[in-house]
Amino acid sequence: MKNIIYVALVTLVLASCQKPNKIGFVNNSVVINEYQEKKDVETKFQAKSDAFQKRRDSMVNAYQLELKEAQIKAQRMSQANLQKLSQEIQQKEQLLSQKIQLEQKQIQDAFQSEIDTLIIKVKDFVKDYGKTNGYTYILGTSEAAASVLYGAEENDLTQTVLDALNAEYKK
Repeated sequence: MKNIIYVALVTLVLASCQKPNKIGFVNNSVVINEYQEKKDVETKFQAKSDAFQKRRDSMVNAYQLELKEAQIKAQRMSQANLQKLSQEIQQKEQLLSQKIQLEQKQIQDAFQSEIDTLIIKVKDFVKDYGKTNGYTYILGTSEAAASVLYGAEENDLTQTVLDALNAEYKK
């Protein structure tokens, strides 16, 4: 009987000595969208997109001018020459379309690549933050994927992590 009491007492002491889990959560959408580096990436790619739009408009205007000139020439051409001119115009239109699509895809791919790299950077930062500050778990949530349905305010690390990320980015 004494042994059972000692075992129960030792178990109780050991259980009370265990360190409780430290859990926090971040709103992924807020952290990513308010992160200054992401805003800078968006600004950079908006400038690239605007420059592309100007080039695209210029190329389309040049093509349309060439098309109008061809239409004027076509009025005085034989059927054989008209067919040849029509094929040339179609080829130029296809090349222009391909060139525009290719450049647009390159800009989109480069943007997505930078955003993916940025997301990995944020995840690594949160992981290091958790280790450094003694967290057992840091959960992520967002409007699209609400994995944390409720969390006490004191466990919400969103602003803390965002401030630390932005401070590190400024360095």
